[in-house]
Amino acid sequence: MKIMVSSFSETSNAMANPRFGRSDWLILFDIENKTEQVFPNPASNQSGGAGVAAAQFVVDQKVDVVISGHFGPNAASVLSTAGIQMILFSDEQQTCQQLVSAFQQGELKEFIHA
Repeated sequence: MKIMVSSFSETSNAMANPRFGRSDWLILFDIENKTEQVFPNPASNQSGGAGVAAAQFVVDQKVDVVISGHFGPNAASVLSTAGIQMILFSDEQQTCQQLVSAFQQGELKEFIHA
């Protein structure tokens, strides 16, 4: 399973960023291979359409799950169409690694795109 988390910084111990499309970094946790990859969000500085561009980047990485604090409707539509599960967090004082652990333990709620 591959899990992507929006982040303020480029380490798994960084605080998770609640803004998906405009987060500075996206951290990919490959649970099966126990690896992490850090990507600068290619959409973070776009003047418009950041959510869609970030979502397409996530789709291109073949991610199964995305964890963030908020998904805009356009980003959610791209992710939902690709079959990627969206998970929300509300405690902004958690690291990316803590959120992955919380997700694995079933402690986070799924975002349902209508």
